[in-house]
Amino acid sequence: MKKVSIIGGGIIGLCSAYYLAKEGYEVAVFDKSDMTDGCSYGNAGMIVPSHIIPLAQPGMIAQGIKWMFDSHSPFYVKPRLNLDLMKWGLQFYKHANLQHVEKAMPALCHLSLLSKELYQDFAKENHSFFYEEKGLLMLYKTDKTAEDMHHEGKLAEALGLEVDFLSKEEVSKLENGTVTSVIGGVHYKSDAHIYPQKFMQFIKEELYRLNVKIHLQTAVNDFVLKQNEITEIVTDKGTFATDEVILASGSWSPEIAKKLNVNISILPGKGYSFTLKDQSHKPSIPSILCEGKVAVTPMNNDIRFGGTMEITHTNDIKINKNRVQGIVNSINDFYPDLKIEMPKAEETWFGFRPCTPSGMPIIARDKKLKNLTLVTGHAMMGLSLAPGTGKIVTEIISGKRTSVDTEMFQL
Repeated sequence: MKKVSIIGGGIIGLCSAYYLAKEGYEVAVFDKSDMTDGCSYGNAGMIVPSHIIPLAQPGMIAQGIKWMFDSHSPFYVKPRLNLDLMKWGLQFYKHANLQHVEKAMPALCHLSLLSKELYQDFAKENHSFFYEEKGLLMLYKTDKTAEDMHHEGKLAEALGLEVDFLSKEEVSKLENGTVTSVIGGVHYKSDAHIYPQKFMQFIKEELYRLNVKIHLQTAVNDFVLKQNEITEIVTDKGTFATDEVILASGSWSPEIAKKLNVNISILPGKGYSFTLKDQSHKPSIPSILCEGKVAVTPMNNDIRFGGTMEITHTNDIKINKNRVQGIVNSINDFYPDLKIEMPKAEETWFGFRPCTPSGMPIIARDKKLKNLTLVTGHAMMGLSLAPGTGKIVTEIISGKRTSVDTEMFQL
C-alpha cells in the first residue's frame, strides 16, 4: 500500500487526506500547529460557485493603488523592499487582463461545482456543520458597483449558474426583518455555506475513523531525495518514509518548497474575522457588502463578519485595528439596525490566505520531483474549493483522469 504524506493540516490537506484514505492509501498528515486555528477555521464559510473571477483581473491594480492610501480599505499591499514581493507584483500585473479572466472563469466554476456536490454528499451523511443552500447576496450601494455586479452576474449566468438581479425592495423582501441600506443586489442561488469549525471537527473525526495518522505540532525540516524522488520526510519528531508527498501548507508552502529547490510564488493575504454568538437578530442569507468587500455569514445561531486582503508576510502577526474598523464601518453602513461594535482584540481572528499572482490555485504534479504534488494558493477560496481539490489530488496520485480539467491550476 502506497504511503502518502501530506504537509499541511488545513482544509485542503485534510480533504486530500480523506479522499486518498477512501481510495485505500496509507495517509499521514504533518502540521506544525495543533490544528485548531488558521484560515480553515476563521473564514466566512462560503461555498461559492459564483466566485468565477480571479483576484488578478483588469482594473484591480488601479483600484489597489487607490486603496493603498486608505488605512480602512479592503485591499492593501504592505510596501517593503522585497524581491519575492516585486516578482509577485510583476506576475500579478501580467495576469490582470481580460484574456486571463476568460480562461480562468470556467476552470474556477467547474472546480467550485464539483466541490459543492461533494459538500452535499458530506451533508447527507452528517448535519453537524450546518450545510445550507441559501445562495449568496452581493449587496451594493452605488450605481457603479451595480453595473459591475450585473456584468459579473451575466457572466455567471452564461456559465450555467442561477442568478437573480434584485431591486432594493426585493432585497428587503428576501431579508425580511433585517434592514439593509442598499440600492439592490445580485442573488447567486447556486451558492451555499457551512460552519467552518464544525466542518473541520467533522473531517478530522472522519480521518481518525479512516486510520489517517495526524502528526500535530510536527515541523517538516528537510527531505531525503533519491533520483528525483522524495523517499523520507525529516521532521523535528523523527524521520518518516514516504512514497508520495503532497505540499498543502497554504501561505507557508514557498518556504517548505525551497527545501526541495522548488519555487512557488505565493504571498499571504491577511484577513480578519469576528463572530457574534447567539444572535436572534441577524441577516438570514450570506452576503458580501460589495463596496467594503466584507463577508457576512449566518452560522446556525451565530453570525460571522470577515474581510480585508492585506498582502504581507507570515511574521506580520499584529492586528491592524484600522482594517478591523473598516469591516465594522461597512457592516453598520449596510445594516444600520445591527449597530455592531468594534470587537476586542481577543475576539478578533486573523489568518493568512495563500495568494498566487495569477489568482488561481495550484493543483499540480511537480515537473522535476516525480512524487511531489503541489496543492496550494487557493487564496480566499480554500474552503469553497477544498473537497474538489482533494478529489483531484487523489485522481492525480492514482493516475486517473481528473474530474475537471487542471490546465489552469498548473504551477
